[in-house]
Amino acid sequence: MKKNILSLALALVFGATTMANPIDGEKKEVNTETSKVTWKAYKVTGSHTGTITLKSGALEFDGDKLTGGEFTVDMTTINTTDLEGDYKGKLDGHLHSDDFFSTAANPTSTLVFTKVEASGKNSYEVTGDLTIKGITEPVTFDISIYGSKATASLKVDRTKYDVKYGSTLFGAAADKAIYDEFDLVVDLEF
Repeated sequence: MKKNILSLALALVFGATTMANPIDGEKKEVNTETSKVTWKAYKVTGSHTGTITLKSGALEFDGDKLTGGEFTVDMTTINTTDLEGDYKGKLDGHLHSDDFFSTAANPTSTLVFTKVEASGKNSYEVTGDLTIKGITEPVTFDISIYGSKATASLKVDRTKYDVKYGSTLFGAAADKAIYDEFDLVVDLEF
């Protein structure tokens, strides 16, 4: 009888605690106007930088712990920021072409978090599914969260997404080579 009363008391205490602190999580929408996605690509003779606009995005939290996220990028906004005039126009046009991101046929890219593990007080290692040109591949990167801001940087192997122009793996001359990996740096506000 004492065991039953103790069990009932524990069930009531823990049951009430669970009801007072549900673990449903909270989805926080990203402010696409103030958030920023920049890219940097490298070639034998230098590099280029640019931006891409977030179309939508959200981070998911359980209390103050990151548990998930999903983002859509408007690929039609990809552009260079380190060039001006005709050079900028030519490179921007080339990035939109089938040699690179085929933005007319593939106007968006997505990233969906599949696994989030805490790696420090405000930092996490994230694995996600990145889709570019309709091709989905896993990526792993670190993200840091401070209040209502988050920062992440990741390397992307463009050849996995059928972006092979200028790759030495696919016949480009060494002196004209564009490296296969490019960097994305993401600054989010939510």
